[in-house]
Amino acid sequence: MKNALRVLRAQRSWSQAELAERLGVSRQTVNAIETARYDPSLPLAFKIAATFNKPIEEIFQPGIEEGGSAGLDGGRRQKRS
Repeated sequence: MKNALRVLRAQRSWSQAELAERLGVSRQTVNAIETARYDPSLPLAFKIAATFNKPIEEIFQPGIEEGGSAGLDGGRRQKRS
């Protein structure tokens, strides 16, 4: 899933660690979401949207990633059609 998280974070001059603290997640999770290695859970996506005061659809856009990498929990993401 494509996202604008890095751009939104940079506009506020927040580090990954600062955003992670605001969201209650690790810096590694923020990095994995920004680089599209991990899709956030729905509750986390809502928390991200609220943090930036934007609708979810302005932050996350569906897209097909190459490689089908595993999420942080080791589970495989399903390919989207």
